[in-house]
Amino acid sequence: MGVQEMFDRLAELIEDGSKEKAKELAQEVVAQNIDPIDAIEKGLSRGMNSIGAKFESGEAFLPELLMAAANFNAAMEVLKPVIDAQKRGVTKLGKVVIGTVKSDVHSIGKDIVATVLETGGFEVIDLGVDNASLYIIEQAEKNHADIIALSSLMTTTMPAQKEVIDMLGQMNLRDRYFVIVGGGPVNQEWAEKIGADGFGISAIQALELAKALMLKKRS
Repeated sequence: MGVQEMFDRLAELIEDGSKEKAKELAQEVVAQNIDPIDAIEKGLSRGMNSIGAKFESGEAFLPELLMAAANFNAAMEVLKPVIDAQKRGVTKLGKVVIGTVKSDVHSIGKDIVATVLETGGFEVIDLGVDNASLYIIEQAEKNHADIIALSSLMTTTMPAQKEVIDMLGQMNLRDRYFVIVGGGPVNQEWAEKIGADGFGISAIQALELAKALMLKKRS
């Protein structure tokens, strides 16, 4: 099996496979010395983006989404230690506090973004789900974060993203952090409307955005 075939198969296994098969193929990626980050970007994340789109359109349902997440995590159990070993001693690109906003308990998309940010060179503090706006800011302050990443998977919770940004302004802290937003119903227009520093439609876009923002900060 060629490299691209392996990536294609990883994407397929996310949607239509098992934890055991996903783990086996991830082990093959490691055995062949294929870049594990490429395997995530071009295989695993592709599969998760596909099932996520089907879930949003009603073509897939929660059990299928949870199965896909389990397959993704099984493969990551194999790939993440290899990535960590490669990055040992390497200076982190920056620090990200990430969480799902208040009243929203969806975590799959946020978990994938957190994983991709971490494997891409960022230190990530994952706050989990249903986070009050003030708590998110307190954790950003406590951990000396560079970026606050806010996830919302329901239109009814999107205003909480704006609330965090507004609260940062009221506390005279807005210039201290880059704020990026994402989630199923979130788009570029919304990000601009609430004054966010950027929007990522996928985990890979979120990583590239975070890298670009840190480059901007250093320059």
